[in-house]
Amino acid sequence: MSTYLWVNIGAISIPLIFSFTKWFPFHREWRYFFPALLMMAIPFLLWDIWFTDMGVWGFNEKHLMGITIAGLPLEEYMFFICIPYACVFTYYVLRKHLPDLRLAARPICWLLVVMLAVAGYILRDRWYPLVTFLSLAVFLLLLLRKERNYLNHFLLMYLITLVPFFIVNGILTGSWISEEVVWYNNSENIGYRLGTIPIEDTMYGFLMLLMTVAGMEWLKERHRNRAHLKTS
Repeated sequence: MSTYLWVNIGAISIPLIFSFTKWFPFHREWRYFFPALLMMAIPFLLWDIWFTDMGVWGFNEKHLMGITIAGLPLEEYMFFICIPYACVFTYYVLRKHLPDLRLAARPICWLLVVMLAVAGYILRDRWYPLVTFLSLAVFLLLLLRKERNYLNHFLLMYLITLVPFFIVNGILTGSWISEEVVWYNNSENIGYRLGTIPIEDTMYGFLMLLMTVAGMEWLKERHRNRAHLKTS
């Protein structure tokens, strides 16, 4: 079994098991989660195919099963299911058990928008920070047009999942193993790493998870509105 496959299975296994318990019945949210996951995965996979084709990043065949679709290994498609599932499960637990959580989400997000826009402009000659930072800045701007209480829980979820993020991404980028699973072209990124992890990966993951959570909350709100119309 490939290293990348083991990483995916390890990331999703415990959250998936706990999704069927009476304490954390996340399976009840699947009708919102999986459509939201698809809405996130389509643009991210197109982005992934594009960057792989350009050589911004690539994959080490020694750590893969050898099955590829549109230039991406099967494990990469699984990544966009397993990692969001594990993280959004954490978000669900926080929403369920800390419903009144309040953080300075809007000021933090506005600060991120400014920092990302400036960094994206400065690094506009490098594809990874340019696309990642500006995409996240634009998506945050779209969300900040309205009050989004779920951003409080999202930010806390992101902070909590940074620990498993560094473990999973560390393995994929070469920590604790002889060769990396995913390699990066340093001429197309900032060039600084957190251990073996490119700094851009932190914002790439942030955007991936935020799009999934925002999509799920949008679907839930639409369902509530439809239910309200039927009863009114």
